[in-house]
Amino acid sequence: MTLLLVGCDQLGIESTTAIAARAEAEGKAIGGGCRHAGRSVEICYGNNKRANKAAVFAGWREMNDYMRENKIEDVPPPPEPPKSKAGPDGEESAGAADPAAAKTGSKVKKTAA
Repeated sequence: MTLLLVGCDQLGIESTTAIAARAEAEGKAIGGGCRHAGRSVEICYGNNKRANKAAVFAGWREMNDYMRENKIEDVPPPPEPPKSKAGPDGEESAGAADPAAAKTGSKVKKTAA
């Protein structure tokens, strides 16, 4: 029986402890990265909904302590790309600018006389 259990590791079957340890390490890495980028822990939770919150917070806190001790400044993250109002064909819809133009298909903006 023990020979069969030892063979599971060689087959690539992970144990529950290995899965839990990996999830913990990933959460700490996510939290540390968020703190280094200057993001709050709440934003980090929102951006990583599937991560273990306790592990994310532990990583964030460890990185916070490390940065304070060594007087390391935040590294600002790159700006997020603007969210366009592109339709399924890739063109921006005219509906946001002028509802009447969206009905007629015209992209000319009407002015009040």
